[in-house]
Amino acid sequence: MPIADIIAKHAQKEGALLPILNDVQAQYGHISDAAIRDIAAQLNLTRAEVYGVVSFYHDYLRTPAEHPVIKLCGAEACQARGVKALAEHAIAAADNKAEIETVYCLGLCSAGPAAMIGTDVYVRLDEAKMDALIKQVAP
Repeated sequence: MPIADIIAKHAQKEGALLPILNDVQAQYGHISDAAIRDIAAQLNLTRAEVYGVVSFYHDYLRTPAEHPVIKLCGAEACQARGVKALAEHAIAAADNKAEIETVYCLGLCSAGPAAMIGTDVYVRLDEAKMDALIKQVAP
């Protein structure tokens, strides 16, 4: 979907900036300078205002990721369920074909260890399930 269509889909809503950025990130894998310029113009914001939001949230990428990213929860509940060993296994299994990023909390404490790929979440992970996720994103 072109950026203009993404903007049009949300532009009339209150608080449209984050939904637009989320959709642009999902569609293109990053938020380009051209996207920032177009979003700012359509929402009557400055490029600095849009850039400020993009740079504040670590999930918004300014350039495409080199490899697929698997976000692995590293919060206390997942730690209690062995996520440290799972993370070490995942990094070795990814073999530089996917990036394993430890994030603070995915909010799935009762079902950890948990991971997120894009907007999809995966719970009750073990080494076999993690291997399957890695193969899914980096065949």
